[in-house]
Amino acid sequence: MTADANIRIPRETKDRLAAVAAAEGLSLRAFPRLAQMLLTPAERAERAEKARAALHDWNGYALTPAEERDLDRELDRRLARATAP
Repeated sequence: MTADANIRIPRETKDRLAAVAAAEGLSLRAFPRLAQMLLTPAERAERAEKARAALHDWNGYALTPAEERDLDRELDRRLARATAP
């Protein structure tokens, strides 16, 4: 059994966490599960690297850093256009 802990957070943060939890079909009582869904930047980078390696192993596909930057810019451009008012 894990120990409970109380932490103080701003009301806006609690409201945001509640909204995220609700969107995932969870309540804040399921916070441990919600916390497991969130990744640190290092964890995201590690997953991305593993995905790139798996893609390369599977079919030899490997972007150069310049190609990756170009594709990131294109994705940013498309997202900006799609979310523009």
